[in-house]
Amino acid sequence: MKNVFKGKLLKVFVKKVRLPNGYLATFEIIKHPGAALVIPFLSKKKLIMLRQLRPVVGSYIYELPAGTIDKGESPLECARREIVEETGYSAGSMKRLGSIYPVPGYSTEKIVIYKAQGLSPRHRHAEKDEIIELKIFTQGDVRRLFESGKIVDAKTIAALAYCGWL
Repeated sequence: MKNVFKGKLLKVFVKKVRLPNGYLATFEIIKHPGAALVIPFLSKKKLIMLRQLRPVVGSYIYELPAGTIDKGESPLECARREIVEETGYSAGSMKRLGSIYPVPGYSTEKIVIYKAQGLSPRHRHAEKDEIIELKIFTQGDVRRLFESGKIVDAKTIAALAYCGWL
């Protein structure tokens, strides 16, 4: 495996792999440290979503709080940190629902999904490069947004399906 790029967050490698059919394929692989996503429930009928500016796609999109796992941090520790940073709430309980590989064709990123309940307000610690508005939605609101094509973030769609909201 040959390292062709090393950035602040990502590393890109080129790797040749002999496939079961004998073909020698070349893959460009983004090595990612992994991430955690949180579904923050204010109650059984309401959750918090973010309307976040994503300059890479040139748009604001609806998503659930998520972030990259820091070195030495567990996915649960990351989830606990991210919910406070992005929503200003801490969770009384966190339940692991599952995990996903959002783009397994070219990235090692694995996102662990948590359901957060028993939220308590805290001081929000948003990072300077995050432009975020908090939005509170019911399940009906979420379904209408999804059905109208306004929820396009894959990790958010997967998490909402995990908790039965889609």
